[in-house]
Amino acid sequence: MFSSIKIMFMAILISAVAGAGVYVVKLRADNATLKANQLQLEQGIEEQKKLLEQQEKDFNAIMESNKKLNVMIQTFKKDLDELDKRFNKKKRDIGKLAIEKSKSVERVINKGSTEAKRCVELASGAERTEEELKATRKSQINTMCPSLANPNYVHYE
Repeated sequence: MFSSIKIMFMAILISAVAGAGVYVVKLRADNATLKANQLQLEQGIEEQKKLLEQQEKDFNAIMESNKKLNVMIQTFKKDLDELDKRFNKKKRDIGKLAIEKSKSVERVINKGSTEAKRCVELASGAERTEEELKATRKSQINTMCPSLANPNYVHYE
């Protein structure tokens, strides 16, 4: 009887040690899985930080471009207002003037059309010519869009 209790006690002890061993192996496997998951999460966090930094740079670049575009739009509005003032001064009648001075009106309209075409080209991204860059006198400039075509021209009132 005493030996059967010993055997039973030994079997329980061996089972407990074996169970503890299996449990430790399982804990190690879980620990390895958790470490791998942690590494993936840390890599994901780093990627997200890089993405946020790039988005911030892109946002700042867009804002800077937007500011430049707004300045350009204001310049175009100013040029348009100046053209409107020149065209509509003293209630002139272009039709009557064209009949009276057809050659002069034709010359002015042709010159204006050429200058307006050049303004569209410049607004579309064309490069300025050397003459446009060097123009400083009123007789040398593009009167349709002087701020766009002739950056060195300073208008004096």
